Amino acid sequence: MPTLSDKLKSLGVKTGTAGLPKPARQEGHGIDSVLAGTVFPTALGETFVYEERFAGDYRHGLASIRLDVPLTVISAWAADPRLSSIDLSSFIFLDTETSGLAGGTGTYAFLVGAARFIDGEFVLKQFFMRDPAEEPALLEALAAFLAPGQALVTFNGKAFDAPILATRYTLHSIPIPFQGFAHLDLLPLARRLWRARLESRALKYLEENILQAPRTAEEVPGYEIPWLYFDYLRTGDARPLKGVFYHNAMDVVAMAGLLNYAATMLADPFHEGIEHGLDVISIARLYEDLGEWEMAARLFERGLQMTLNEADFWEAVRRLSVLQKRRGDFEEALRLWEQAATQGHIYAHIELAKFYEHRRRDPKQALQWTLSALQDLEHADLPIYIRKHWADELKHRKQRLETRLKKSR
Repeated sequence: MPTLSDKLKSLGVKTGTAGLPKPARQEGHGIDSVLAGTVFPTALGETFVYEERFAGDYRHGLASIRLDVPLTVISAWAADPRLSSIDLSSFIFLDTETSGLAGGTGTYAFLVGAARFIDGEFVLKQFFMRDPAEEPALLEALAAFLAPGQALVTFNGKAFDAPILATRYTLHSIPIPFQGFAHLDLLPLARRLWRARLESRALKYLEENILQAPRTAEEVPGYEIPWLYFDYLRTGDARPLKGVFYHNAMDVVAMAGLLNYAATMLADPFHEGIEHGLDVISIARLYEDLGEWEMAARLFERGLQMTLNEADFWEAVRRLSVLQKRRGDFEEALRLWEQAATQGHIYAHIELAKFYEHRRRDPKQALQWTLSALQDLEHADLPIYIRKHWADELKHRKQRLETRLKKSR
């Protein structure tokens, strides 16, 4: 039986894209007519490079792009001591625009923005392939710019930008120029610092809400960028790519500002300029993870004195009480548990029961806290699995304490 396609062909109707004329390429609208860049020659061919320079004291919103403080805390958090000793001029701020977000060998970076401080200026170069055949030349030109570097600064670059570039260098048998570099990925740091307060940790969102540096109307949404490049390859019209270059440049500049902002905040977490209680609590948690328990405790206490909603306040109390217990400051932990217990927090009752049973050797008082926990548990708005876990633990504790009290009579 003839198919629909066969019937259409018998009527002279063409199917598919074969034989269709290609869109006419737009003469006079190449990338060099849109941006005043240069054609950069390499041993592997030519590529287009656009350069911008920013003064060392340039401020991107609230933050200078030049690092004002040592990266001591960030280096400890990243578990890479090199970050605190590398000179600022050896840091490379890097961001890619790619043909897709999936990664793998089929994804390539058609635009790479890289910046470093040279003679006090923040020099941003954007390497662009006018045609996929220019990829080896782009990679070679980028490698030359990265050569003096010792560290990468990216945003989600450990998971995305660096692996894609490494794959492309490997496919073209070119040595990976950032092999062995220290690598500071700002996305995990941003999550640590602002996950509790902000609904998004996307770079543009942080730029607007942390640095207070909104972008202009030139901005292009990231999800549109691959399609804009594909359109350019088809038509030769580079005019829509001006917004892509702007997007890439602002990502690189924003990373520099965000790094300085975060480093300054972590270096002086008691500064009056840190106005949000949740930011202070997040810094306290970071210091706690670093083993700086005394500093963490002071920061928790400061955060509790600031404006917090009820849920965040009591979660901070819980974390501080656990920290004080770990520090051996049971007097302070006891005060916090009693405060939380009056508000019906089950964990506080349990901690008090443990304290009186094991440290004070007072099974009678421990039993009272156990019974009060069971009573509060009946009215607590908790998931079933948590309620069951605590109920089983408390009933077992109750039975053990009652047995001890009977034996002591």
